[in-house]
Amino acid sequence: MPRVNNVIQQVSQLNTYEQEKVFDFLKTVLMSNGITNSIDEEIAENRFNKGKCCPFCNHDKISKYGKYHCKNGVKQRYKCQNPECKKTFNDFSKSPVSSSKKGLDKWLLYAQCMINGNTIRQCAEIVEINIATAFFWRHKIIDAIRKFIGYGSLEGVIELDETYFALSYKGNHSKSSNFTMPRESRKRGKEINTRGISKEFACVLCGVDRLGNIYTALICDGRPNYTDINRALSEVVEENSILCTDKHRSYIPFAAQHNFELHQIRGGRKTVDIYNIQRVNAFHSSLKRWIRKFNGVSTKFLTNYFF
Repeated sequence: MPRVNNVIQQVSQLNTYEQEKVFDFLKTVLMSNGITNSIDEEIAENRFNKGKCCPFCNHDKISKYGKYHCKNGVKQRYKCQNPECKKTFNDFSKSPVSSSKKGLDKWLLYAQCMINGNTIRQCAEIVEINIATAFFWRHKIIDAIRKFIGYGSLEGVIELDETYFALSYKGNHSKSSNFTMPRESRKRGKEINTRGISKEFACVLCGVDRLGNIYTALICDGRPNYTDINRALSEVVEENSILCTDKHRSYIPFAAQHNFELHQIRGGRKTVDIYNIQRVNAFHSSLKRWIRKFNGVSTKFLTNYFF
């Protein structure tokens, strides 16, 4: 499955046709089910192209429920007929643009800025919005992309390994007057006094198979145990797969529980027959370089940068 972070990172190298395809994909995500060039007239048709349903409970019995006024004119409102739901919604409900006071044209321009690899500050200047708004729009769009494409699956020979990022509480102080730092502040982001892997690091589990599928997930603080590994991978790894890992002991009960063949590579050895973890280690390096570009990512937003 193609990864969005790789697409954004390399988008400047794509030709015009490929950039337009990526832009069309983002427009599809913004509207949850896709839109056409005639946005105002055809959005309802595209939103319900597989039959009308409630975006909250997916119930197929809905009815029109009056009109509402917005920047683009008068639009249709709907109501779910599910007795357990009964919610009202419109063509934009449960999409990144839901409840936004900015026009759809600005959202589409912002999506184009993301594809072009513009920074938050550049996006804000081009779209003429506040820098804080540009930041939150980025995460709304990435959240929608993550839900749209899902996590995928791994199969065949799978390389698994963890990488670690220092915990960052960036943004928590300004969002809550009750927030208390669980540790002393550091002058530099990398100054961690404890030796080895401690609870001051966020553990990111990465998996790569020989078909090119990639899985990345933030699973715990510090070193993972069997429960963390099982929770992250039990629904991701296909049956009859072969796992290649380092000597971390938590993979042993996981492989035994799910009847996976396990090959663990001892430290200092690069490969055992055809089994190695070189691909996932190379992916770690790429991931670190990607995250480093953003000059400090808060741990609470870290997952969004994996897609």
